[in-house]
Amino acid sequence: MDFSEQVVLVTGASRGIGAAIARAFAGRGASVVVNYRENHAAAGEVVQACREAGGDALAIAADVTEPDAAAGLVARAADEFGRIDVLVNNAFAGYAFDPERRARFDDLAWTDYRAQFDGAVGPAYHLCRAVLPHFRGRARGAIVNLVSDLVDDPIVPYHDYATAKSALVGFSRNLAAEVGPLGVRVNCVAPGLVHPTAGSAATRASFREQIMAATPLRRLARPEDVAGPVLFLASEAAAFVTGQVLIVDGGRVMR
Repeated sequence: MDFSEQVVLVTGASRGIGAAIARAFAGRGASVVVNYRENHAAAGEVVQACREAGGDALAIAADVTEPDAAAGLVARAADEFGRIDVLVNNAFAGYAFDPERRARFDDLAWTDYRAQFDGAVGPAYHLCRAVLPHFRGRARGAIVNLVSDLVDDPIVPYHDYATAKSALVGFSRNLAAEVGPLGVRVNCVAPGLVHPTAGSAATRASFREQIMAATPLRRLARPEDVAGPVLFLASEAAAFVTGQVLIVDGGRVMR
């Protein structure tokens, strides 16, 4: 997979899965826009890692839950690099994956669901609205949205989080149906529990071991494990793939 002369925008890319995705694209020759919200130092480290991997990179701060900020991010990325070829929607509202201290359904208010919806579907909506004119103008483009294997198997009922990710799957498939005739593809990658990340830091080792025991490959995903499938779906190797959800959890969920 060669991404030379392509420009890739990755949201939430200053750490964890987003950082691994940014580095992987850069390693295949892409120019990567490393979006982040607050951690300037971490984003700078990712930019340096991207350049060391062989690509170009630029860090741009933007709160992509805000429509104007998302539009400004896309405009600046296109202005700096001249084009955008791939959008990876990785940013989401912060969440602690702790099965022992998770909120039960009776403890959740509708505002909790709405906050997760605004953090998962909102940024994807804002970014897609901003980037699609660039894709339409060239009659091509790829969008990859990060969801979760909890959509298919809620092994732990993280109600608000998983419901929002389910909505993002629906959003992605409807968008894929509409923009496919324009040469634009929209797909999802659905990881299981990924460790180490900020989100999985609250997950006790005993529970991580239970997940590993229930996983045919007998380990948890690392951020780098998620990056490869994202690159595949963004590449010409997946030129006839759209509206799909690729589950990346070592076989725990099989479809």
